[in-house]
Amino acid sequence: MENSSINGPLISPISTWKLRPVQVTRLPVLPQQMALEESLPVAFGDLASCRTCSLGLEEQTKRLQKDMKKSTDADLAMSKSAVKISLDLLSNPLCEQDQDFLNMVTALDTAMKRMDAFNQEKVNQIQKTVIEPLKKFGSVFPSLNMAVKRREQALQDYRRLQAKVEKYEEKEKTGPVLAKLHQAREELRPVRDDFEAKNKQLLDEMPRFYGSRLDYFQPSFESLIRAQVVYYSEMHKIFGDLTQQLDQPGHSDEQRERENEAKLSELRALSIVADD
Repeated sequence: MENSSINGPLISPISTWKLRPVQVTRLPVLPQQMALEESLPVAFGDLASCRTCSLGLEEQTKRLQKDMKKSTDADLAMSKSAVKISLDLLSNPLCEQDQDFLNMVTALDTAMKRMDAFNQEKVNQIQKTVIEPLKKFGSVFPSLNMAVKRREQALQDYRRLQAKVEKYEEKEKTGPVLAKLHQAREELRPVRDDFEAKNKQLLDEMPRFYGSRLDYFQPSFESLIRAQVVYYSEMHKIFGDLTQQLDQPGHSDEQRERENEAKLSELRALSIVADD
């Protein structure tokens, strides 16, 4: 199943997804800037909330991608080690001397190789349907962060020119002052429009981007669960077959344990291993 677009509609309120608290650096608000910010056509708190959630989502995406990679690497290492153990047992001299032991180790080796093959399929599936989508989702954040920086720069330019306009508005309305006031207002207009456009874009699109995480990741998590179910179902069959091949009729686990203890006692009774 392919992941849907990350630009989908808002699915759930931002507050419904628990995030690790993220420290967000806010611009200092000076007294002379208060009136300007109150007059801006957006709520700064809303954008700050979106930004906080976006930073948390970026952090969690990176951490999840890293943890999934560690998990698949560990899975592969486990099955490769199991195959190596069975191969080492096959090279044991006992396999040349005891046919029953050879048959047992051969059955074990076949089972370990089957396990390794299914494990490789599982890891390939997880790489394709979970890790790669996580990587692609994470690649969006640099552009998002750059858009936030451009908005912050536009806000600084807006503040600077707004303060310039207010300075001339407070002065005595002489001819030169009115001319400078008119020029300052003309300079302010395109800068204000640019900031409002960038600000509106972020307010419109950041909640949509954040909300799209559910539609985007749900197919990946479903695929992860299916891959694990298929793998462990096959493992149940493989080790069930192995158990039937190795089991001795009429022998319980308790009987095998008593036999092993008896054999170990015989070994301990040998003079070459006896305690001094």
